[in-house]
Amino acid sequence: MAQLLVLTSASEQVALPALSLLSHRVRYIPAEPASLVSAPEHDLVFLDARKDLASAKAMARVLVSTGISTPLIVVLAEGGLAAMNHEWGSNDIILDSAGPAEVEARIRLAIAKYRAEKDVNTINASGVVIDESSYSAKVHGKPLDLTYKEFELLKFLAQHPGRVFSRDQLLSEVWGYDYFGGSRTVDVHIRRLRAKLGDLEGLISTVRNVGYRFNPTDSDLVDA
Repeated sequence: MAQLLVLTSASEQVALPALSLLSHRVRYIPAEPASLVSAPEHDLVFLDARKDLASAKAMARVLVSTGISTPLIVVLAEGGLAAMNHEWGSNDIILDSAGPAEVEARIRLAIAKYRAEKDVNTINASGVVIDESSYSAKVHGKPLDLTYKEFELLKFLAQHPGRVFSRDQLLSEVWGYDYFGGSRTVDVHIRRLRAKLGDLEGLISTVRNVGYRFNPTDSDLVDA
């Protein structure tokens, strides 16, 4: 059973009637950005776009730009199909007239595909979870407040556990060949990363006279 969230301006069970015939837990909230702040936990979002396509498209773009963490399916009347394009950023679409079997299949496939893609774009290393798709990282489940370069540096090191990189190599890989600053900027970013990693600061070690490396735990090496 999945936790489903329906964003709609209509009354309950109108956007996608077949949902009432399935065993999933369904919650309805207004299709407004302010509603997302206190939105309940969910595995998938249905966005009602049957009546006001312009508002629904704007809402879809808000969801995507703020980093929606579940698949998004847009519910349409048949006449709205012509308005759909990549700019909506949705994972799928469905007609409001769809029957229970089709709705169930689309829910199952959307969630499975989303989770598979998320696994591909996620690095789990010694208590640190790095999500490449959302440019975010967590330590023990708590989000890290990283700058773009701090994120890129952490991601690069974690992608190559146990390997030692010189400052020049890190500058080339993370900052790019067109960077004209000194190599000591790497030291500054490493120091900031360690501070933000807290009790996991030892994951990034200094190899004297060489550079830095990401130290995986034994279990990480086995999983690799």
